[in-house]
Amino acid sequence: MNGAPFDRRFRKSPVIAVSEVWFCLYCNRISRALARVPMVTSLPHSRGTLAPNRLLKELTWLRVGGPADWLFLPADFDDLRSFLLNLELRFDVFPMGVGSNLIVRDGGIRAVVVRLGRGFNGISIEGDLVTAGAGALDAHVARKAAAAGLDLTFLRTIPGSVGGAVRMNAGCYGTYVSDRFVSAQAVTRSGEAITLTPRDMGFRYRQTDLPPGTVITSATFEAPRGEPAALESLADAQLARRDATQPVKDRTAGSTFRNPSGRSSTESDACQDMNAWQLIDRAGLRGFSLGGAKMSSKHPNFLTNTGSATAEDLENLGELVRKKVFQFSGIHLEWEVIRVGEPKRGG
Repeated sequence: MNGAPFDRRFRKSPVIAVSEVWFCLYCNRISRALARVPMVTSLPHSRGTLAPNRLLKELTWLRVGGPADWLFLPADFDDLRSFLLNLELRFDVFPMGVGSNLIVRDGGIRAVVVRLGRGFNGISIEGDLVTAGAGALDAHVARKAAAAGLDLTFLRTIPGSVGGAVRMNAGCYGTYVSDRFVSAQAVTRSGEAITLTPRDMGFRYRQTDLPPGTVITSATFEAPRGEPAALESLADAQLARRDATQPVKDRTAGSTFRNPSGRSSTESDACQDMNAWQLIDRAGLRGFSLGGAKMSSKHPNFLTNTGSATAEDLENLGELVRKKVFQFSGIHLEWEVIRVGEPKRGG
């Protein structure tokens, strides 16, 4: 011992100093991780499944996205209503559907994400009315309706589930959800059970007036009559056309941008010059890529994950396409794919 104060000797030791730095970095990382863990006691009881910090990339068709603070799979309608009724209003709620038209940013979502499962996928038919749970897949609804001689064929080629189709007023081949919609059952963010009429929905091209945090639980459609065999044949023809023109085997989220014409490009009398895919193509962006993201060579309005894309890659490419299309044609493209969450934090 040379009599030097302990703290001075501590500072002069490179081994101890380096160890201290690593220890501080480790504690910093632990602190950030703990800050991300939601308080279990803050959430109401549920008979369903409630998972904290659930990574969402596995639940989206594009296979990108960070974690949700909470992922909630309600057991049934009453469970959903009770949960939202008792959930503190400081928690945001995001109804996810099956993630077919969604980019979840790499930092995840600071909210309770609601995903409807088996308790919400029933399909029933009474007369000309078809009622489907919001978790039922569009294609399944179309098939069951056709077997009963009811024409909801337009749903057959639309990816995703009924809740998302209603929320986005999905449509193709000249028919939209708004053309067949009768009513929907839903639960508001505050836990109130409501019935939504066409006027409540405010249907427009790929848009509605559904309030944030409202979860559609089922929808009823009125369908025209048709021969089951003829309806199945029509659906087969539409599926063949889709498969021939769209990258159905790639990781996509469907059409990336809305058509400036305000109509589906599958309509025979749609203004083709105002279709998003043609505007992108004319700007020389078919097959254009950025990182692991690419505008499909088969259909340039489809943003695809080639296997290594992050949400940031996808969104940056989309924004680049919007910029270049405007520079080329003077037309602003609007996103059709829903983008939610926050970017990944650095470090």
